[in-house]
Amino acid sequence: MIYQRTLAKEVKVTGIGLHSGRKVTMVINPADSDFGIQFVRTDIPGSKMMKADATSVGATENATTIGSGREAIHTVEHLLAVLYGLGINNVLIEIDGPEIPIMDGSGASFVFLFKEAGIRNLNKSKKFLVILQPIRVEKDGKWATFEPHHNLVIDSTIVFAHPVIKTQREVFEFSCENFIDQIARARTFGFARDVDVLKRKGLIKGGSLDNAVVMDDFKVINNEGLRFHNEFVRHKILDTIGDISLLGHEIAGKITTFKSGHNLHNILCRKLLETPSAYEIVSASNLKSETREAFRLPQSIAIAH
Repeated sequence: MIYQRTLAKEVKVTGIGLHSGRKVTMVINPADSDFGIQFVRTDIPGSKMMKADATSVGATENATTIGSGREAIHTVEHLLAVLYGLGINNVLIEIDGPEIPIMDGSGASFVFLFKEAGIRNLNKSKKFLVILQPIRVEKDGKWATFEPHHNLVIDSTIVFAHPVIKTQREVFEFSCENFIDQIARARTFGFARDVDVLKRKGLIKGGSLDNAVVMDDFKVINNEGLRFHNEFVRHKILDTIGDISLLGHEIAGKITTFKSGHNLHNILCRKLLETPSAYEIVSASNLKSETREAFRLPQSIAIAH
């Protein structure tokens, strides 16, 4: 049996929003089975809880946003990716501002904080969303697909006309251990030449070399360089995991993306949900052992029962 999970105790974190530049404090609270991932804005009196759900996604320019209007919560994808990557299904996220803290631009800080807090098994089985037939979406020469597979596999290709990136492809087979080792530490990235344009749009007000890989026209300008030779496509996989986690279940299926982004990921998720014949929801106990095994946590993470 692979059980639903929550945190063993609350996690509190303060940081800066990448796009808003605002300092925010966030508390991630344990929750009961079948609660799901829910957000609430504590700085807005009477704010309602919002479930992390593909159909509740609002804006998708340069980040994924849950909700809309003044109660919206921006840049949720890295936090959601880590929750998925550690198999955590149920938490209440309280935040006193409009955007999740960017931390170091990757998921590594959240992995560390959740390891420190410990993870607790709940008394209910996980449910998997199993892809039964292919689904494809395409927009402006970019595309993404779901196909049947016994485990979550992400085949991602990015293309940038920059000498450090060029074309990068990575095929990632999900397991909690693989996620921690291969994906969680990959940082968001950008180009120095785009900074002024993005700031005029009200974006990246909190961006710095401390929370992003930044390139001039020829090279990475961060003193420490890259964490992986292909950190860029690995970060794309991190974003993809966060975006597809909004389907609300662990996933058994292959996702292939070509030059995709948050908008296309959300379109793909919505098309899947609108095609009931393309998937089914199955208890983990009814799946192959290797599908369940992918969610076994490394021994370095404490499990509370």
